Amino acid sequence: MWFVNVVHKAYFLHRRKQMRFRHMSVLTAATLVGALLAFRPAATEFGKITLPLGIVEVQSAGGTDWARAKVRQPVFAGDKVRTKPKSRAEITLNGGGKVRIAENSELELTEASVSPMKKNFNANLNKGKVWVAATAAFGEKKNVAVRTPTAVAAIRGTKYRANAGDKESQVLVYEGKVDINTPENLAKMRREDLQKRQQQGGPPKFSLAPVQTIQAPTQVAGPFEVSLEEWITLVEGMQINLRADGKYHMFEFDKEADAQNPWVQWNSDQDSQK
Repeated sequence: MWFVNVVHKAYFLHRRKQMRFRHMSVLTAATLVGALLAFRPAATEFGKITLPLGIVEVQSAGGTDWARAKVRQPVFAGDKVRTKPKSRAEITLNGGGKVRIAENSELELTEASVSPMKKNFNANLNKGKVWVAATAAFGEKKNVAVRTPTAVAAIRGTKYRANAGDKESQVLVYEGKVDINTPENLAKMRREDLQKRQQQGGPPKFSLAPVQTIQAPTQVAGPFEVSLEEWITLVEGMQINLRADGKYHMFEFDKEADAQNPWVQWNSDQDSQK
């Protein structure tokens, strides 16, 4: 009997040590996971919401809830900003420049890369209207690209506005030059560039290099007769309407009539308050 009690006691001590070891292992694993999550690299700041007018909301990257935007609230790559009826928002870009969102619009901030002399910002205009004013400083390279369901517009230190639609989008250039292409062409270019680099054994590289520059025409060909196959560069005073099928209509817009647009007037007033 004495021997049986000794055996039982030794068994229970062994089991207690096993349970304690397992408990410590779980705590250690949880601590490591927590530490890894805590030290994830922070997303790059896209800019700050400097002018939320009406109901402006922000959805943080990876989240599902929308929260009311506050003045000077930072927004980051991966965030979404939306406006309700009779509302507008202004984002001051990290490093200078403005992006303004009209009512009933949604802008997804997809990328922000900021260094002293080179700044790149990318966003998806899922719906609505956006105004971009981002002049590059002397010697600085600044690119602000906005993608709509049917067009990709890449600003080069200038000013333009874009209207997003599922079937057709419009881009109007007010200052400088803007590179235009379709999302499908851009995706194809990226795939071809990746394949070429992989064959050459080097890392993939891609640049938004325009292929041709189109000056404002005095006469306009019939609308939507040609499909956009490559990058083109629009100059000041030009507008392009780009459909989902890749066909486009490019022309010189009426500046006097355009200046009566309330959205254009408001942005012009904001830009003059530098």
